Amino acid sequence: MTIHLKPRSLSPFQSRLLAWFRAHRRELPWRASRDPYRVWVAEIMLQQTRIAAVLPYYERFLRRFPDARALARARQPEVLKFWSGLGYYGRARNLHAAAKTIVARHGGEFPRELEAALTLPGIGRYTAAAVLSIAYDAPLAVLDGNVARVLARLGAVRGDLRTPHTWRKLSDTAQQLLAREAASDWNQALMELGETICTPQSPQCTTCPIRRWCEARARGLVNEIPSPRKKRAAVNIKIAAAILRDPQDRTLLVKDPGAHDGVLFSRMWQFPAVEVKRNARSELAKHLRATLGVNGIALEALPEARHGVTFRNVTLLPFLARVEQLPANAGTRSRVLLLESVARVPISSATRKIAAAAAAARVLHRH
Repeated sequence: MTIHLKPRSLSPFQSRLLAWFRAHRRELPWRASRDPYRVWVAEIMLQQTRIAAVLPYYERFLRRFPDARALARARQPEVLKFWSGLGYYGRARNLHAAAKTIVARHGGEFPRELEAALTLPGIGRYTAAAVLSIAYDAPLAVLDGNVARVLARLGAVRGDLRTPHTWRKLSDTAQQLLAREAASDWNQALMELGETICTPQSPQCTTCPIRRWCEARARGLVNEIPSPRKKRAAVNIKIAAAILRDPQDRTLLVKDPGAHDGVLFSRMWQFPAVEVKRNARSELAKHLRATLGVNGIALEALPEARHGVTFRNVTLLPFLARVEQLPANAGTRSRVLLLESVARVPISSATRKIAAAAAAARVLHRH
């Protein structure tokens, strides 16, 4: 696939898109400067997460970790706490590890060379190109889902854009079209166009600054390109969790390798939990006996909660367990704290939902 633009057409094409971006660009916090650290943190947070969801986390994260040195000095649990709620926590672990490398090998500054950037944990071709072009104006084109959709419509490319062959062609095209003297604005312009104008459904073609060059529009194929991707079949999962509560309103959190910990609880602090096969109450009671030595306690069912992780539809089944004393044999992979203080340690969104069910039950019990 090639978008055929002669040199005399390429220049007005680039000028129109750049002018549109400079006139209509959204004011986003990571655009306030070209600080590579701020750009890098934004790019990592924006992976698989919408801009609106990222904004409050970004500001809070930057206040606590204003540069790579501050991030490198921090302990991982604190980094995870400030990431808590964003999901996909491997991103935070890689960000932390990469900050340590940047301080140790690059004087605290994000490297300017593509090869060096690609050696950092969590940095792939897209992220490296995005940071280097946006922060340093490096002549590297980016290709993400938004850019791929724009290019596919420009060239009337049918089929699954994510097949290796098509993705390589799109990548080559992105590099050919790059406005090399303004790589930062150019890459952001293409991404902005895909996010705000050339959207997956109902694109606003009449306001598109480069519509005259769009083959899909000329052929009436805008709503057929790109082809819908085949979605993986959804998997329904039930997770039962125990909120142990003593008379001092304290609870127990654990780091449990079971209950889809890597997917649902992200290897962070969680309530004791087990995946349910048939009977949530009995299977959870058995799990508590086996892991914590807790016997004969009443499990009070709380309102269930829904949680989605990639292709998994998770039903969270919280149970309140009132105990005179919290188990003391859980070892170093456990932590006792006030139930209202659960959010002060690194927890996933699923654990937050379970804790919310407990908080609601406590309010009802008081009334």
